Amino acid sequence: MATNGYESGLKMIEELTTNAEQIQDEVLREILSRNAGTECLRGFLSQTDKQLFKKNVPIVTYEDLRPYIDKIVNGETSDILLAEPITGFFLSSGTSGGQPKLMPVTAQVAKKWELFRCLSESPVIKHFHDINQASKRMELMFARPEIETPSGLKAASVSTSKYNGSKFRTLLPKLYTSPIETIFCPNPNHGLYCQLLFGLIQRDEVVKVGSLFASTVLRGIKFLENHWQELCYDIKTGRLSDWITDSGFRNSASLIMKPNPEQADLIENICNCKSWERIIRKLWPEARYICCICTGIIRQYTTELEFYCRGLPLVSAVYACSEAICGINLEPLCKPSDVSYTFLPDMAYFEFLPVKNEPDGSIEMKSNDEDTELVDLVNVKAGQCYELVVTTCAGLYRYKVGDVLMVSGFYNNAPQFQFVERKNVILSVDQEKTSETDLFKAVTEAKALLDPLGFILTEYTSYVDTSSAPGHYVLFWEIKGKEGKHCKELDPKIMVECCSRMEESLHYTYKIYRKRNIVGALEIRVVKQGSFEALIDYCVSKGTSLSQYKKPSCIKSEEALKILDSRVIGKYFSPKSPL
Repeated sequence: MATNGYESGLKMIEELTTNAEQIQDEVLREILSRNAGTECLRGFLSQTDKQLFKKNVPIVTYEDLRPYIDKIVNGETSDILLAEPITGFFLSSGTSGGQPKLMPVTAQVAKKWELFRCLSESPVIKHFHDINQASKRMELMFARPEIETPSGLKAASVSTSKYNGSKFRTLLPKLYTSPIETIFCPNPNHGLYCQLLFGLIQRDEVVKVGSLFASTVLRGIKFLENHWQELCYDIKTGRLSDWITDSGFRNSASLIMKPNPEQADLIENICNCKSWERIIRKLWPEARYICCICTGIIRQYTTELEFYCRGLPLVSAVYACSEAICGINLEPLCKPSDVSYTFLPDMAYFEFLPVKNEPDGSIEMKSNDEDTELVDLVNVKAGQCYELVVTTCAGLYRYKVGDVLMVSGFYNNAPQFQFVERKNVILSVDQEKTSETDLFKAVTEAKALLDPLGFILTEYTSYVDTSSAPGHYVLFWEIKGKEGKHCKELDPKIMVECCSRMEESLHYTYKIYRKRNIVGALEIRVVKQGSFEALIDYCVSKGTSLSQYKKPSCIKSEEALKILDSRVIGKYFSPKSPL
């Protein structure tokens, strides 16, 4: 978006948020008028009345829609979900029955995504000015292969669809440091190596560093820690390493690379230091900010990422998913922990299922959706938590996205939300239920014991071990020492204290069950460096896109569990009940 274009974007945001209620009604009316006669809605609606829609159309999940989507995937052409022609599918990063969820895409969906990307850039340009003028972005981007369905329609992730677009491919050489071949590389490590290499070669032009998620940026920095000497050698000689055999990579490299020993020596001096604090600022001195999603489950990466980028803002610009386009961050300079997303009322029809806020800060999901009236976008209450339900122009009607959000305020008449957690990401031995938020709060309290000793918790996940009675919570922690410190120097007593601190920070029900010995002592298993990298490699080998990878809060896969268990270097237990 050009500098003068951002002002029109901000003006549109003002109009949308001011007229939120009217626009929401218009969006629903348009969706229903187009699709009331489809197989999915037939029998529920005969007109476009909002109250009839709320009364008659049930709240659904992907499993409810799967039979309709399967028909479309298998080539049926009648009006099943939509009257508008379906042009393809978005592949969700989530799964259903072990398979990726497929979300219909239409021409109207594509237009909404294009508008959303433009609007989301407006607040960023307002604060950082137009980065498209004589400058470049070093973004780590990875595409997944498209899947052709029996209908002939193709399915791809939202990001892959963007990378395949003609507009993106036209702008790529001008705005980005990475050639298109590195984005579509079937080997993610080859693609990552080359994207870092080209980003370092053009380091003086880079004003924005980023990726889709903060976890991918961190993976890039850790990869750089292990390969900077080889990268410097390539820059010095002007030749790409022999182990990168892809002809497209080598052709792209030949157009960019020339022997540059001075640049190589400079980068080598920066990397060959005792501490990598501020390394992103040192390697890309013109960078103004780092753009990546830092909210939700990804927030656990912000502490370590802030160590590497000290002083550069982390900008979490958008809240969207393959199911729906939702909101943008109007205050890109705020801390990741304070990010709120202002919902755009023209992107979908939004409803909200109230969630009970418990006194101890945890939340309780409603057990029966039918007994609870959904709340419209403009009628949500500040401080209240809700589960998001969307009706979209892509054939999702009263669809539960699975995200829990908290209303943090309003911008004009449009609410602003903070992401709380994914629904049903919980640990449970018996009747106690520990949510993603509960776990994150407890880990945050416990890891504070490490920082004064010169250690950082870089990764964590969890599972419930029921191999012995009573079952207990297990946390896998990957810990990194600052300034050359090794994990072996960490006092075991501190890790035992971390276990105790976690239990003290968990919710009241957990503590009661722990006191009654219904739940066993919490355990922390410290894994060696690179263990979570191995977990990423495993998931990528199974078809997950590196740029879309989100480490689970709770491990469900036996194979993933084996990967982490095989790398454990220390086990520690809470010595006593927290009550």
